[in-house]
Amino acid sequence: MIGERTPETPRSEPQQPRAGTILLLWAACAVLLFFTFVALGSWQVQRLHWKRALIARVDQRVHATVSDIPPPQHWQDLSAQSDEYRHVQVSGQFLYEFTTRVHASTNLGRGFWLLTPLRTGSGAVIWINRGFIAFSARPGPVAASPKPETITGLLRMNEPGGTVLNHNQPDLQQWYSRDIAAMSTKYQLTNTAPFFIDASAIPSSEACNTGLCADQPVGGLTVIAFNNNHLVYSVTWFALALMVALACAMLLQTELRLRRQADPQTATDTPKIASHD
Repeated sequence: MIGERTPETPRSEPQQPRAGTILLLWAACAVLLFFTFVALGSWQVQRLHWKRALIARVDQRVHATVSDIPPPQHWQDLSAQSDEYRHVQVSGQFLYEFTTRVHASTNLGRGFWLLTPLRTGSGAVIWINRGFIAFSARPGPVAASPKPETITGLLRMNEPGGTVLNHNQPDLQQWYSRDIAAMSTKYQLTNTAPFFIDASAIPSSEACNTGLCADQPVGGLTVIAFNNNHLVYSVTWFALALMVALACAMLLQTELRLRRQADPQTATDTPKIASHD
């Protein structure tokens, strides 16, 4: 209507530069985050080199010529890093009465590992993972051979305790990991090695892969795989460090612009003085 005044749109206050204390606090946090991310990225690069070297060493052990198991006097010096997956062999007689089933999941399905101790001629006891059987398998009793048997396979270290979801229960004969130390204690076996051997596949059990001998353990199913995501992790940490640096650069640019705008401008026009004739 005529005579009415149109309400004016309120003008937003111009953005003001931040206080110096706040900028210092932000800068300290940014520097801390930047160097933390760089350190984590560098650590992942080191882990990447270590993992690649480990994979190369394990691959070399697996495909090396078969050697005898380490003698008892060297057992205390064995470690997963330096000895696991060595291609070894051992001779002795199986103690089938102590055969133990351990829950397993393989590319053949879910079932059990069959672990049986083997006593060598020197009296040492070596646990042998004879292979995998399905839940439905019902292997019959095995007669011990009067002659020593020679087993080849990969040296594996003890797996104590159980899994993340299930703990071993020796009293109930519920085993979820190949904890040979606990098995030896349960059966009162002495002079046992701190490692076991994953038996290789033997010609008589190769047909089990096609289900032709469902009641016989299938050997040679050792999975040799290492998660190696360190390159992805390192790129992620370095990318986060770069993002922090870019954010700081953008903040600095904004603050400089705001401070230039906030500086008082000096008037360029000087007042004119009227002159009288």
